[in-house]
Amino acid sequence: MFHRFWFCLCLWRLNGVFGDDELKLVSVKKRDSVTLNSDLTEIMDGDVIQWSFWIKNALIADINVTADKFTVYDDVLDGRFRDRLKLDNKTGSLTITNFTAEHNGVYSGEVIKRIRKSFVLAVYDEISVKKGDPVTLNADLTEIMDGNTIQWIYKNGNDLTAVTSQRPKRITVHDDVLDGRFRDRLKLDKQTGSLTITDITTEHAGCYVSMIFGPKDPLKVFSVSVYDSEHCCGYTEAVIRLVLSALVGVAIVVILVYDIRSRRTEQNQAQKKE
Repeated sequence: MFHRFWFCLCLWRLNGVFGDDELKLVSVKKRDSVTLNSDLTEIMDGDVIQWSFWIKNALIADINVTADKFTVYDDVLDGRFRDRLKLDNKTGSLTITNFTAEHNGVYSGEVIKRIRKSFVLAVYDEISVKKGDPVTLNADLTEIMDGNTIQWIYKNGNDLTAVTSQRPKRITVHDDVLDGRFRDRLKLDKQTGSLTITDITTEHAGCYVSMIFGPKDPLKVFSVSVYDSEHCCGYTEAVIRLVLSALVGVAIVVILVYDIRSRRTEQNQAQKKE
């Protein structure tokens, strides 16, 4: 398996996870900046705009046009946002700079009485798996603590569907969703909450989100792709054939050069005898 970071923007709708809220999933390359757009071309008189982060529903930025107040609260949550938040004074959009995994999570922006938007932001890993193999997606927990709830969500088109949920002493696997494509293929680690997908096929490719509701509320996103071993072998065979063709070509050139030099040597010797 090999991993790399990707940058993309997808629209997801969460079914049975966050009700009917529409979220934008914004995947961010580590250390890059990301802007959460308010969808305003210009702030209006009287507008109040608030940006919050899902852990403790912490307020991280606030705009009050009437009071001429533009404030970022970058010291909340142990200062994880310190010197990273920037507000656009014209549109109210919020930019987070130097983004890392500790900033993964759900962000909400609200123009009071006008607009409400939510975003899932995450640095996420891509995992490539051979068809028929198992793959384990690590939740990065050493142990599930009392009060923690873990939910694994799978992206299907523009929808997010919960495939597993786990609370202390209670595990639920929803392997009958999506026409049963996950039936008898999902396994949750009771201690760590990590998810294993067995006998994986191309229909299981996609994005998987691990959401842990608890004291820290960490979030992880994985993009899983599946390759066919036959295609892999075909590619390898093509490379071997290419290399062999090149070697044959080199051998032919060597033989031709040798033949030409031999003929010239014979001609020179014949001329000397004359």
